[in-house]
This record gives sequence, C-alpha cells and structure tokens, in this order.
Amino acid sequence: MNKNEISALIKLLDDPDSEVFIIVKSKLIDLGIDVIPDLENAWEMNFDSLIQDRAENIIHEIQIKQTKSEFKLWLASKDRDLLEAWLILCQYQYPDLNNEEVKAELKQLTSEIVISLKGQETPMDKVLQINRVFFSKHKFKGNLRNFHAPENSFLSDVFKTKKGNPLSLCMLYILIGKKCGINFQGVNLPKHFVIGYENQEVGNADTIEFYINPFSQGTIITRQDIEKFLKKENMELKTKYFTPCGNKEIVIRLVNNLLHAYIKLGRKEKAEEMVEFLQLLKM
Repeated sequence: MNKNEISALIKLLDDPDSEVFIIVKSKLIDLGIDVIPDLENAWEMNFDSLIQDRAENIIHEIQIKQTKSEFKLWLASKDRDLLEAWLILCQYQYPDLNNEEVKAELKQLTSEIVISLKGQETPMDKVLQINRVFFSKHKFKGNLRNFHAPENSFLSDVFKTKKGNPLSLCMLYILIGKKCGINFQGVNLPKHFVIGYENQEVGNADTIEFYINPFSQGTIITRQDIEKFLKKENMELKTKYFTPCGNKEIVIRLVNNLLHAYIKLGRKEKAEEMVEFLQLLKM
C-alpha cells in the first residue's frame, strides 16, 4: 500500500460510522509497524480527541501484534536466547527503547566483570568476584520497598534504577555469566527464583554444585538451604526445584510476574495482554 492509500485510510479515523472504522482499523493493523509513524503524525496534527484516541488504540494493537509475532519467532528459534526474549518484552513496554543501547550497557558491565575475573580459578571465587563488581561497586540490589512494581521486570529499568526482583536480578546474573563463559542456570523455585552453578563435567544427573541468590546480594546457598525453604513453605521436595529450567520457563515466569504486578495495580488491560502472551508462550 502506498503513502496516498495510507493517508486516505488515516483520514477516515474520524468517520462516525463504526463499521467503517472497524474496516479502517483492521487494514491499518495489517500494515504493521511501518504505519506507526503515520499514525503518530495523525495524532500530533489533530486536536480531535476521537482521532487521537483511535490512532493511539491502533498503534497499541499493532505493537501487541508485533510482540506476539516476535515471541512466535523466538519460540521457533533453536537457542531461544534469553536476552532476545527479555528485549522483546521491554520493547512492548517501551516502544521507543533503543535495544542497542541496552545491549551496550550489558556489554560494558560484562567487560568489566571479565577483567575482574582474571586470576580467579574456582567457580566460587568467580562468583564472589562477580558479586563484588555487580553488588558492591555497581550497587544492584533487590527492590524491597516496591517489590511488585512492573518496572522490576524490565531490563532497561533494572539498569536505570539498579533495582530488581528475584527473577530479573537472576536473569541479569545469568546473562553476565554466559558472556563470561560461566554456566549459570535458572532454578524455578516457588516464590523465589534462584541460580544454580552447573558443572556439566560431573558424571551424575545432579549437575548443580551450589546455588546463588542474587536478590540477597549473591549469597551462596546449598541444596539443604533449599530443602529447608521448601519444608517451611509446606511444599513437596520436587526434583524440578533443584535442577535447571529452560529459557522458556524463565520467560513464562517473567510474564507471570508482570501479570500479578498489573493485577495488583488494577491495570486490567495490561493484565489481559500478559494473559495473551502467556497463552502463546505455553503453546
């Protein structure tokens, strides 16, 4: 569709006939993200609240459709890269976000940690050094005062505020470990996500040597600590609570966290969108 045809469609945004608007809306949504600048221009150039509301609504629906499309591609990908999925969700929340700037910030932090790891031989020594740079120097910490804030779940916000929830801090820790060649794995513990250091050289099924709790400044915890936690919560000692989970499970938990955050804030539309994302991710 050329510019003139797009312009003609946008001019119909103020048509009082609801059936006409439904057709116009459907066509504009089908055009995808390429039509967003034209819709934004229509919003800026008109003082008609009807046009502004309709343009804003269409832009949002295009972004939702785009997010779903990107998640489908991510699910079909071979490696299901954790950073890529996280940025898809960040872009949904902040459409103008520059992903390359976020990646550059991650790269800078990781490069600093890589340098600090020189001479560190054991996995435990490496974790302690990562903790020093990550928590002591850069001041990342758990957001205890506003634990359920949606912002705790978005990487761009975590970099900005240096605060996150258990899952987001674990995800960032895992990404740093990957860049440093350290095999950190997510462990989908109920109520509190943690990290396991995986030693793939061991000859048995239990490859996790020790666990890390980034929400508690990178505290090292043991299997016994997790057992005590589960017993205190009256939960069964299931194998999945001690072993690595995949990136898909991590992303599902991330969206679940956002779902509960939006429900808590009474943001019904946002919560419904999270349900849509979860339905897609669980397919």
